[in-house]
Amino acid sequence: MLIDLRSDTVTKPTAGMRRAIASAEVGDDYLDGDPTTRRLEEQVAHMLGKDRALFFPSGTMANQCALAVLSEPGTEIYADHHAHIVEREMAGAAALSGVQIRTVRGEGPMMDAAALSRAFRPFDPYLPRATLVCLENTHNSAGGLVTPVAGIRAMHDVARERNCRIHLDGARLWNASVASGSALTEFTEWCDTAMVSFSKGLGAPAGAVLAGDEEVIHRANEVRKRLGGVMRQSGILSSAALYGLENHLGRLSEDHARAADFAHVVDRAIAATVMPPETNIVMVDLAPGLDAASVARKVAREGVLVSVWTPSRLRMVLHLDVSEDDARTAALSLLDALDDAWRELGDTSDWPVVTSKY
Repeated sequence: MLIDLRSDTVTKPTAGMRRAIASAEVGDDYLDGDPTTRRLEEQVAHMLGKDRALFFPSGTMANQCALAVLSEPGTEIYADHHAHIVEREMAGAAALSGVQIRTVRGEGPMMDAAALSRAFRPFDPYLPRATLVCLENTHNSAGGLVTPVAGIRAMHDVARERNCRIHLDGARLWNASVASGSALTEFTEWCDTAMVSFSKGLGAPAGAVLAGDEEVIHRANEVRKRLGGVMRQSGILSSAALYGLENHLGRLSEDHARAADFAHVVDRAIAATVMPPETNIVMVDLAPGLDAASVARKVAREGVLVSVWTPSRLRMVLHLDVSEDDARTAALSLLDALDDAWRELGDTSDWPVVTSKY
């Protein structure tokens, strides 16, 4: 049996979720409103402290709708240099909203208020005007790190000084809340819009929600229609999201604990540096001379699938389909693969005695 750690998007609907899907009350969401989808939207709007919420097929579409509504064509938006909207949304900001992204690199692993402040251009009629700041929490490429509420508020204050609105890509905001102990609303009160996803830690097959005030969501609904995101009997999908909220949100701490245990095992490898995880994502940086794709192929032969994040970095994500035993088996397999790859580089007689690098 494969242990798939490539992402928390690979989860299969549980038996209970499948029953919820099969029994979902549905209607034409465009003509009359799907009752199950409306219930999901109302629940998530309340959870995020916003006036309204709107269901989308994917988080990427929800993000792009937020950009279209909150920014203006011919202006500039600001985001971390490794943000999802920068690296993994197919230049949608430029193609769909006519804006360019000015990327921000913080002193640490992700954007912070000081870096954002430094990045803003001076006011000048010959320079593009800034209209939007995009945040991401947890930060995928930074290894699932959490930006605490104080950090969100500080970036909000910088953005407002420049008359910019704020969108929060909260695809894994559930994880940020569980890991930090801060309520969802503590993060979202500093943002004009927030997106949350159901197809990751919550285990639903698809779906995301964009939340904001009445005017913003009304306009987002227009953009969603333009992009073909209005579905008919969408309750089939939103019922799975509701089930995830009711049954899987409370267990996310298990994924975080398994990620920490996984990291401690892999940290014994001489030829790798493990980023201590805060949530369910584990990043492993390889020593010079090792190739991430080659290590991934080695561990795949042992029945463990991992993501090649960069030529020298592997990413693993713990999720509800990975048991405690699975996590340990996978960690030991990766440890063996890393050690094998290191041996293949040459003489290992001078290997140091390694203690934990945490």
